[in-house]
Amino acid sequence: MSKLYPIGIQHFESLRKDGYMYIDKTALIYKLVKTGKYYFLSRPRRFGKSLLISTLRAYFEGKKELFEGLAMEQLEKDWTRHPVLHLDLNIEKYDVPESLDRILNEALVRWEKVYGAEPSETSFSLRFAGIIRRACEQTGQRVAVLIDEYDKPLLQAIGNEELQKSLRNTLKPFYGTLKSQDEYIKFVMLTGVTRFGKVSVFSDLNNLKDISMSKHYVELCGITEQEIHDNLEEELHTLADSQDMTYEEVCSELKICYDGYHFAANSIGMYNPFSLLNTFDRNEFGSYWFATGTPTYLVELLIRHNCNLADITLDETPSSVLEGIDSTDTDPIPVIYQSGYLTIKKYDKEFDSYRLGFPNREVEEGFTKFLLPFYANTNAGDSSFGIKKFVQEVRVGDCDAFFRRLQSLFSDTPYELVRDLELHYQNVLFIVFKLVGFYVKAEYHTSAGRIDLVLQTDKFIYVMEFKLDGTAEEALQQINEKQYARPFEHDSRQLFKIGVNFSAKTRNIEKWLVE
Repeated sequence: MSKLYPIGIQHFESLRKDGYMYIDKTALIYKLVKTGKYYFLSRPRRFGKSLLISTLRAYFEGKKELFEGLAMEQLEKDWTRHPVLHLDLNIEKYDVPESLDRILNEALVRWEKVYGAEPSETSFSLRFAGIIRRACEQTGQRVAVLIDEYDKPLLQAIGNEELQKSLRNTLKPFYGTLKSQDEYIKFVMLTGVTRFGKVSVFSDLNNLKDISMSKHYVELCGITEQEIHDNLEEELHTLADSQDMTYEEVCSELKICYDGYHFAANSIGMYNPFSLLNTFDRNEFGSYWFATGTPTYLVELLIRHNCNLADITLDETPSSVLEGIDSTDTDPIPVIYQSGYLTIKKYDKEFDSYRLGFPNREVEEGFTKFLLPFYANTNAGDSSFGIKKFVQEVRVGDCDAFFRRLQSLFSDTPYELVRDLELHYQNVLFIVFKLVGFYVKAEYHTSAGRIDLVLQTDKFIYVMEFKLDGTAEEALQQINEKQYARPFEHDSRQLFKIGVNFSAKTRNIEKWLVE
């Protein structure tokens, strides 16, 4: 009988009762509950945060039978039942302040039916405080508070300062209750995608231990390579057979596509559980995580802050930047990092800074494809098709068709997008050649006002120089004078030297010359 993969199953009890596969994280959960009290964990979406919260709930509710055969069964001796207050903020669209009020009120009413209410408790924070106190007094046990996707309202309001402020003013005292009711609380866990710092919901809750970048808890969400071999060895062989690949090739492809998330410096790489389990379930590789939707606020942040896309994975990022964001920040990098589109590649201990990069091919290719319609004259459906055409033209050596297609991408670009024309043209070229580079070999370099680029296929080598408000002749002359084509002198493939000029006046490619 084939395994049942817990795709989209976030409820620990139903997962265990219905026989779904579970990769045992309970030894780490035991360590969590025995060594601390107030925790915060940030992980990308679809990384198992809700399942973690649900597992903690089952543990604090004393449901020993659900942990049969798991590490927790041996580790826990007492199985004390605690009152649990579980709040999931993932289930609402937060486009007006009242949407958050509805969710909080619904949860409070539900808890008040169990633990009672007082007429004097008129605000959300007073009601929450009263519930925590009465839950402890009535049961004789301190309370476990579990809040899933605590930041969903704030993330949805990025770019809307007024709404962001209103939501923050509601959440700040609500979360602050957790500190004031400390004597009645056994354990608190908040999860989310991002950590909002500074003038934030956390300023009243400064006793939270942030384990998002802790080496000790890197493996709490996601799947390690060892866990794949321990739990899915047979499935690796089945996948290899179905894809007509060797076992080694399948292991390598899984690593390239889905591994590479590093949540702490010099830590083990984690696989994206959603994409991994979908691959085994369907016996084919795909962009499963990406297909579940990328928030447009990420691209809006990049455009609003005039980011040079080529620099995203080149610049060093101070550790203080990654550890918290704020709605007034001008740097979109921490949001993109915490959302799972960038990960830690290298840590510089001397300067306490990180080099970031895309974790794997699924994310790199998916994010780059997602960017194209926002920067160029194309819709999301056309962008993949357009890249296919570019690749075909490069493979057959049709330079003119390639550049005419590139011209059409620049035409009709919405004017409001182009505050910095040079940066815009560099970003569009970066996206196009990044995407082409998934199919042919591409090297891309930029400096002030110009780009040089090498594309290689099995038959052709293209050495290109792009100028802004120069001439195509100057660009071609530069290729020859600086001997950009020299590394390919003895190569048997046909060599094209191409000089290209981009005009600020027409906001498009003005001319190209091929030698």
